[in-house]
Amino acid sequence: MTLFSLVPLGIGDWFSALLQPIRVAISFILLWAYRLWSHVTGSGANGVTWTLAIISLVVLVRVLLIPLFVRQINSSRRMQLIQPKMKALQDKYGSDRERLGVETQKLMKEEGVNPASSCLPLLLQMPIFFSLYQVLAGASQGVARAKIFEDYVHLVKDADLFGAGLAGKFWPVVPWGATQTLGLILIIAMTALFFITQKQLMSKNMTPEAMQGPMAQQQKMMLYLFPLMYVGMGLFIQIGVLIYWVVSNLWTFGQQYILIRNNPTPGTPAYIDWEERMIAKGKDPHKLEEERRSKLSRAPKEAKTTTSASGVRRQTVTPPASSGNGVQRQQIQRQQPKKQSRAERKGPKK
Repeated sequence: MTLFSLVPLGIGDWFSALLQPIRVAISFILLWAYRLWSHVTGSGANGVTWTLAIISLVVLVRVLLIPLFVRQINSSRRMQLIQPKMKALQDKYGSDRERLGVETQKLMKEEGVNPASSCLPLLLQMPIFFSLYQVLAGASQGVARAKIFEDYVHLVKDADLFGAGLAGKFWPVVPWGATQTLGLILIIAMTALFFITQKQLMSKNMTPEAMQGPMAQQQKMMLYLFPLMYVGMGLFIQIGVLIYWVVSNLWTFGQQYILIRNNPTPGTPAYIDWEERMIAKGKDPHKLEEERRSKLSRAPKEAKTTTSASGVRRQTVTPPASSGNGVQRQQIQRQQPKKQSRAERKGPKK
């Protein structure tokens, strides 16, 4: 399909065309995983084999997203650490919303905080959700979304897990059957996992200052709004996609639990528990925290000395000086030119 052939397409067609490479990739991964697991499950267990293939897709995607997850956590950690500074800006520029926005953006840039990074892993997974939905929707109608998948569409269409079709949906519910039963269980499971994960984050790894700021309002909105969205979307999504969603939420819960336990934010209940465990092991939690902060801090450039045409020497940035709380500060030094006598300024006599 050429670029010019895409011009007359509508918004839905444009979106479908953009997802086609992802649909092909998902079809390839599912087929590869299906062939791999079929050696274990046997040819008569198509439902179990395709379920394992979907789980393999989750594991592969989440492993690839680990670097982004680490960036998300580091940014969230920095965001909570600068809450006192943001509160000071609000107290200082509360009446000037424009100036407050400028100073807040400046502070976030200096501290290396990017609020958008907290949503990035979720946003990157959305095209995968849509593509997997379309692959399974096509399979339920005997249509392959990728040429490599043509010989296996009928296997997906007929695959079932505990009597529930992997390409089937909860809605419509008439007649009620195994598909609706398994679908309801999966919808409850993925909603509960999301709620527990968000509740764990707010109760264990948020400082009292953060719980009073805009970040807390955002977290509370997600805590109660997203489960309603999950239930509404889950009614019309194939069982195979629900399995993907449940396993992905389970991965998120486990990943976050490990992170909160081993790398909590200072000033939070999880941090107090971590300090007690480190002391019990004979380690210094304050020293470990200083090392963590030094890794999060962006090291400034080395000092450079330049001389202008007028003879002014300027030293731009000196090596970082560490304060007591582990925050590195930059120091600017300027060296003024040596004063010249009046005769020297006039130059040699002709």
